[in-house]
Amino acid sequence: MFKRLRKKDDGPAPFLIIGLGNPGPDFKENRHNVGFMVLDQLADQLGERFGRVQAESLVASARHSGERLVLAKPRTFMNPSGRAVSALARFYKVMPEHILVIYDDADLPFESLRMRPGGGAAGQKGMRSIIQSLGTQDFPRLRVGIGRPPGRMRTPDYVLQDFSKQQREVLPFVLRRAADAALTFVSEGIDAAMNEYNGAEG
Repeated sequence: MFKRLRKKDDGPAPFLIIGLGNPGPDFKENRHNVGFMVLDQLADQLGERFGRVQAESLVASARHSGERLVLAKPRTFMNPSGRAVSALARFYKVMPEHILVIYDDADLPFESLRMRPGGGAAGQKGMRSIIQSLGTQDFPRLRVGIGRPPGRMRTPDYVLQDFSKQQREVLPFVLRRAADAALTFVSEGIDAAMNEYNGAEG
């Protein structure tokens, strides 16, 4: 069903934009899959689609502001995501500063975005896997706030639930804004993206 992606030596290395999540219909609308949702939004804005498989990932190629982009959604499930990310980084010879990882964060209020040039995993197992596989924590990441679980609900249970009805009404705006933040990172650099998008609203 999917085409295998062959390596191309066609100029400078691309930007590698990774969305984290869990594959399969049971997880599609989960809060934990907001990284996948942002990647889908990004591909849509760029007029591309995920139709290829490489390094245990669904992959789309695109261009923005004269730069090549590789968009990838690992199919490894969240926790061992580093396996796919490191394989793609090696294949495309992408430096860490040109790898952007997008994922959910329950410590940020819903609608908030936080772009950072590096840092630790902060308990996020997918990010911990990526840091271990790349051998560095100095790569950009975009955290998408999903808010804290209500009452005494455990965070692992909360992130594997779908967004609430109220949140789903606002979610398209959040996804567009996150996709725009990723494109600003590519075209203008991480400082510009942080200045414009770090916060609850633009």
